[in-house]
Amino acid sequence: MSLTNETIKARLIEKFGDQVSQFEEPYGLLTFEAPKDNNLKVMQFLFDDPELRFQFLTDLCGVHYPDQPGRELAVVYHLHNLVDNIRIRFKVFTTIEKPDIFTATQLYSSSNWMERETYDFYGVNFVGHPNLKRILNVDEMDYFPLRKEYPLEDQTRIDKDDAMFGR
Repeated sequence: MSLTNETIKARLIEKFGDQVSQFEEPYGLLTFEAPKDNNLKVMQFLFDDPELRFQFLTDLCGVHYPDQPGRELAVVYHLHNLVDNIRIRFKVFTTIEKPDIFTATQLYSSSNWMERETYDFYGVNFVGHPNLKRILNVDEMDYFPLRKEYPLEDQTRIDKDDAMFGR
C-alpha cells in the first residue's frame, strides 16, 4: 500500500488529535500546523513511525507575518520520506516578543545551519541549539533583516524617476 496524504493526515490526527490543524494540500503538498511546544513531538513521530518514515529534513525556513498578532513568526519544515518519495510541509508559529522554538538538531543534523540562518534573519531562538549564533550577517547587527519591519523603499527620495521603473 502506497503512502498518501490522506494516510499521513489520518495518522497525525490519530496520534495528536486537535493539536494538529490547518490541513491543506497546495499543489498536492500536504501542509499542516501544530503548536510550537509540540514541534519536536510531531517531528519525532513523523521520523519514528514505521509507516511514515519522514527521516530527511529538506528545508527549514522562517517567515514573518506582521499582520498576524500572536503568530508573527513561522518556522516551516519541509520533510521528505525518501522510501515512498513523499514530501510534507509542517508549520509552527510563535510571537515576535518570545520567539522560542525547540531545536530539531538532535533529530535532523541538517537543521543545524538552517536554524542558525533562521535565527540570523528572523530572530527565532531555537532553544537547545548547540551553537546558535549568526551565520551570514555580522555579529554586531542588532536587528533581523528579513523581518518586514521597514518600508521597502524611501518614499521621500527625489533622485528616482518612477518612469524608469515602469511606474
